[in-house]
Amino acid sequence: MDVAEGARLDEIEAVYRARYREFLGVAAAFSGSLDGGRDAVHDAFVAAVRRRSSYRREGTVEAWLWRSVVRSALKRRARDAADVVSVDVDRAPADSDDVADAADLRAAIARLPERQRHVLFLRHYADLDYAAIADALGISRGTVAASLHAARASLKELYEEVAAK
Repeated sequence: MDVAEGARLDEIEAVYRARYREFLGVAAAFSGSLDGGRDAVHDAFVAAVRRRSSYRREGTVEAWLWRSVVRSALKRRARDAADVVSVDVDRAPADSDDVADAADLRAAIARLPERQRHVLFLRHYADLDYAAIADALGISRGTVAASLHAARASLKELYEEVAAK
């Protein structure tokens, strides 16, 4: 394998060790469960190691791995037929404003269209830039920007609607 045309094992391992928690959090949200997220991250990294020679150094290794994790989590969700974000508002204690606010926010996020949720998670939870999000989701940077803008506007409106109930 020509190193210039593939990802090295040490690069893949370094990203895994540095960003595992973020990969897991996003994969769990996308797959619908923590166990599904764990399986998705595992599957994605196994696949990345096996097909590391397919990495062409277009973008970062981390962005390439994000694409693999996102795809794996979405496949797992489709297999499990689970929701991307599960919200159990009834579990929040009634006397806690912070917990109630968090439940309202989760409920508002759950009502966003799928692409908007994905872009929102990758930008604000995984802290990816627009280029990495575009690469991970297989969409253009312009679509990332438009989706993120729409998600923020919708989230503000949905949050206000949910909080008013």
